[in-house]
Amino acid sequence: MTDKQKLTAILKAASDPIRRELLTLLVQHGPTRVTDLARHFDVSLNAVSKHIKILEAAGLVRRRTEWREHLIEADMEPVNQIDRWFQDLRSVWDQRLDVLDDVLKREMEDE
Repeated sequence: MTDKQKLTAILKAASDPIRRELLTLLVQHGPTRVTDLARHFDVSLNAVSKHIKILEAAGLVRRRTEWREHLIEADMEPVNQIDRWFQDLRSVWDQRLDVLDDVLKREMEDE
């Protein structure tokens, strides 16, 4: 999968409010059982499991087994990838604004 495809999968997975709330809960509370996560939502356990599978496919969470318990935990590396993408966008705009600033300064000096 290319970096663009990974970024698309991450953003698509994070576009759903339930999935964003799941990520928030996992970051706040650490590794958690699916049944404990499901208690926070007014949807079925099956629906929460489907949301978790989408987050897993995007790399935003991973499943870990301890004895007979399946724990879900957040993986922040994909979030860092989103942050790097936004930093790149900001960098482009910063450069454009610097050029505009230079143009405006020259115009003011010419007056």
